[in-house]
Amino acid sequence: MRREHFTLDVDNIAWVESDGEPEKPAVSIDFTGPATMLRERLTGPDGDVLEASETDVALRLQGPLGDNTTGVVSVTNRITGEFILELNEGADDVLRFVRAARGYGETADDEGRYTVEITLDAEPFVTYDKRTFLVYDDEGSLLRQHSLIPSGVEL
Repeated sequence: MRREHFTLDVDNIAWVESDGEPEKPAVSIDFTGPATMLRERLTGPDGDVLEASETDVALRLQGPLGDNTTGVVSVTNRITGEFILELNEGADDVLRFVRAARGYGETADDEGRYTVEITLDAEPFVTYDKRTFLVYDDEGSLLRQHSLIPSGVEL
């Protein structure tokens, strides 16, 4: 699977900068490559699609934070540690999304702070409500101040 086969779109983050009514941020990842491999990666050994608790979402920066820094957004299998998917995105855009998810989590009684929907050729395949989004610098160190980590969670 190639990173070019993925397109990422976000919704419900503009309210943060305009002090609007909080909305649950959502990210949609559309895959336009060969669907068989992605389906296999999103499926556990029991044949069922992985649950939200069996996946992690992260951003790995490709340089120091600043203007035009890019990063790799990834979804991984929490049990095996294997990458399910990776795609390149602007770090500022992703960090804006994380801030919106943090803000939403402070105001809502919702289990998830944001939603991830993965589609295959524009057809929904799986949707996860997530509470954690980890951000790493270009050397692999966790940037706690930029990550979304629920209180009481030890890493």
